[in-house]
Amino acid sequence: MNFEALFSLSPNPYVVLDTDLRIVWMNDAYLRVTMSSRDAITGRKMFDAFPSEPGTESHDLLLASLTHVAGTGEADEIALIRYDIAGPDGTMAERYWSATHTPVCKDGKTAFILQHTVDVTELHGLRRMRDQMGLVQRASAVQARNSDLEAQTERLRRMFEQAPGFIAVLEGPDHRFRMANIAYRQLVGRDHLNGKPVAEALPEVVEQGFVRLLDEVIASGKPHAGRGVEIFLEIDGRREQSFLDFIFQPILEQDGTVSGIFVQGNDVSEVVRAQHRQELLINELNHRVKNTLAVVQGLASQSFRKIDTDGEARRIFAQRLHALASAHDLLTRENWESALLRDTLTSAISAAGDDIARFDFTGPAVTLKPQIGVALAMTIHELCTNAIKYGALASDDGRVLVDWSVEPRGDDQRLSICWRETGGPPVEKPERTGFGTRLIEHGFVTQHDGHASLDYRREGLLCGIELTIPDAPRRIAPEREGKAAPSGQATANPPRQASAG
Repeated sequence: MNFEALFSLSPNPYVVLDTDLRIVWMNDAYLRVTMSSRDAITGRKMFDAFPSEPGTESHDLLLASLTHVAGTGEADEIALIRYDIAGPDGTMAERYWSATHTPVCKDGKTAFILQHTVDVTELHGLRRMRDQMGLVQRASAVQARNSDLEAQTERLRRMFEQAPGFIAVLEGPDHRFRMANIAYRQLVGRDHLNGKPVAEALPEVVEQGFVRLLDEVIASGKPHAGRGVEIFLEIDGRREQSFLDFIFQPILEQDGTVSGIFVQGNDVSEVVRAQHRQELLINELNHRVKNTLAVVQGLASQSFRKIDTDGEARRIFAQRLHALASAHDLLTRENWESALLRDTLTSAISAAGDDIARFDFTGPAVTLKPQIGVALAMTIHELCTNAIKYGALASDDGRVLVDWSVEPRGDDQRLSICWRETGGPPVEKPERTGFGTRLIEHGFVTQHDGHASLDYRREGLLCGIELTIPDAPRRIAPEREGKAAPSGQATANPPRQASAG
């Protein structure tokens, strides 16, 4: 008897696989129900010919059954399995199947697996095949194996409950609680949430706009995230404030509709309150520092009154205090962590009272530690004062070019700054060294393994500053090169002596 011809004529779908799960033969009925062609699937592995995602029930249940038959030589049955099939137009069709897997043995070992599949998608087909094939008996046969899946489900449920962040699943347009883990219930101070709409279970959040956000997620199908969002919850008769990081993630069905919302987040109340406390302390520190500088300025005015009859020393001292205060304000805005080099330069120049438009800046973005930022700001202030009195800024056409670069040096980096004046009156080296010059060359920057040198070129003062930047501070996006009007030509004024300070 020709069994191959017999199976080929059978109206029931049959397919034969080798132990590598490669398709070696199938009848016409199998091709019809799977909407496939013989050439397209012959020789291909089952999961290549009919793909399914590993980790899904469809993939894992079928693979476990086939592996069991190949390894043990025992027949196996799957009472009901969903396994979607691609149609002729490439779209996936939702299908349900019942299958038996029978070993075909040779020399006592499984050589092939005969799969008999029945499409039970339609209810009338399910009833007919249940009567004909004994689906109830098959379901009983796989019940023991399903217990493993139940155990996995229980483990996932325990993991959901014990997650450190708060999690909840909401269903329907009225956002009914389907699940809420321990962290969520502790956050809201309520245990009995399942089955209740959010507006009923947590009425205090309605007026705070959270239900409106949930409605928007349902309507748009797009997630909504919040960081450090303030919320007030009624817990044990008290209205308590919390701050949350959270996301409302829409749950999408296969047709694209939103059936619910997955809520996940963390209580960051302690972090936000610590930040608020830090801001309060910084503001208090800033207030006290400014008061201290005001007291110092008042004491200086009284001290200089008798010995500084023309008030010049008091003016210079006040300007230096102003530069120090400006550097302090810049660091305050950066929470005393770091400040951009360019911001430090512009702050010091503005404190000297000059027009920032007369400066050109070129160099990468570099951050400075607070102590270095203050020292550099004071140095730049002295250079500005010198330029206003004797240098490029004493002329209407004068300009100052400031460029800088950074090079690695061991575990640190070396910052090089060049201050170049052009368009001012001709410069001559001073006969004596002023206090400001000493501050530049031997004062502020030398405290940080740095040095500054002054070159009194006739066409304009040139100052080179080098500093070691410890701990290799972060580099960020390059700054834009300063755009300015063309530099003016040197004037025909008679030479003037340049003196810093």
